[in-house]
Amino acid sequence: MNRDTKEIEPYLASFEKFERNGFSSEPAWLRSIRQGGISHFGDLGFPTIRHEEWKYTNITPITKLPFRPVFQRPAGSLTQQQTEQFTLGHLKSSRLVFVDGHYSEALSSILPQPRGVIMGSLASAIKAHPGLVQQYLTRYAPASEHTFVALNTAFFQDGAFIHVPEQIVIEDPVRLLFIACPSEAGAAIHPRNLVIMEKGGKAIVSEHYLGMTDSAYLTNAVTEIMLGENASIEYGKVQSESLEAFHIANIQFHLNQNSNLLNHSFSWGARLARNDIRAVLNGEGINCTLNGLYMAEERQLIDHHTVIDHAKPHCNSHQFYNGILNGHSRGVFNGKIFVRPNAQKTDAKQTNRNLLLSDTATINTKPQLEIFADDVKCTHGATVGQLDEEAIFYLQSRGIGREVARRMLVYAFAGDIINRISLEPYREQLDAILVKRLEGHTRIVESL
Repeated sequence: MNRDTKEIEPYLASFEKFERNGFSSEPAWLRSIRQGGISHFGDLGFPTIRHEEWKYTNITPITKLPFRPVFQRPAGSLTQQQTEQFTLGHLKSSRLVFVDGHYSEALSSILPQPRGVIMGSLASAIKAHPGLVQQYLTRYAPASEHTFVALNTAFFQDGAFIHVPEQIVIEDPVRLLFIACPSEAGAAIHPRNLVIMEKGGKAIVSEHYLGMTDSAYLTNAVTEIMLGENASIEYGKVQSESLEAFHIANIQFHLNQNSNLLNHSFSWGARLARNDIRAVLNGEGINCTLNGLYMAEERQLIDHHTVIDHAKPHCNSHQFYNGILNGHSRGVFNGKIFVRPNAQKTDAKQTNRNLLLSDTATINTKPQLEIFADDVKCTHGATVGQLDEEAIFYLQSRGIGREVARRMLVYAFAGDIINRISLEPYREQLDAILVKRLEGHTRIVESL
């Protein structure tokens, strides 16, 4: 990446101020991590469209924001009643709420957990369980490889921390709710999440990001998830930020022997959204599935970059991503399956399907295979098209109006991804959001 000192100077200055006033009381190991993050950011600079991984996603609008990290916990900005609208019906679940990147104990509700489970604020876990956090924090999402991970590493204030001991099953879902309501434009929010699933642990966890302001702000989130041997997790993420926001997210999964991952990514908010999702399959017998649905309209840009790294033999992976683009919106899908030389008996499939609802919508899709083993089954493919006029005509011939017929076909296309969610209340609410969008209520901030 090319380094533009004018662009990065405000960030370096903010860090110097933060270093003097903000984290003098933090443990030495954490200060070292932060200093490494800002150093890597200074070396990397911001990516430009000349960088291959960012050629279709111009982040210049982000670099022009005044960049005001939210260092202080907002006081009384939301009430319990306001957050209740984001519940999943009557589903029994634990809820961790973060306002502008800071944990709110008053708005959160954590159910009684099995013995040994740790669930709550990362900032609190750093104080209460420093050895455990230090062992894993930044281990799977290194600051040296990604500008925005480096920024997050330098500036994060809080996020979720979940530790599931060996053979423990968390029966009820866990929801991480990140609400942005900054008081001024240019706010930069850096949530950092760490999920550790020890051998045989099981859980259902979801992240939800939404905005309650019309001003421009940046959410720059990083999540690291480790699955021990035979561990299992269903992990979802919904991005429904306000349409003036910018959203950058990195999710890094590290899977060990015989573990199982089912991941869902839903993105339809923000003016510009970029999701980097990487799964390293570091043991035999792993099953990994990545599902995704992105919906954009007007002049939104939604970008997904995925990597499944088959590092060991006898593993299965599947990717299913669908995109729906309208207006002058743009979508980007860059999915890579990487099979290392000793990863024999790999079975990997990748599919990206895109539906363009207008003549001015654009998709750049690039499914990729990099295979260095010879005994594998790997397939990939991408399709781009419009609604099937014959299918519309067929529905019209059954007395269904044209617009209703169009919505029905789009609904079925999106439903192919939503129906892959195992948790019924979660699936039903996303389904309701989809119906609302298709009815034209697209300016409403749909959220969970």
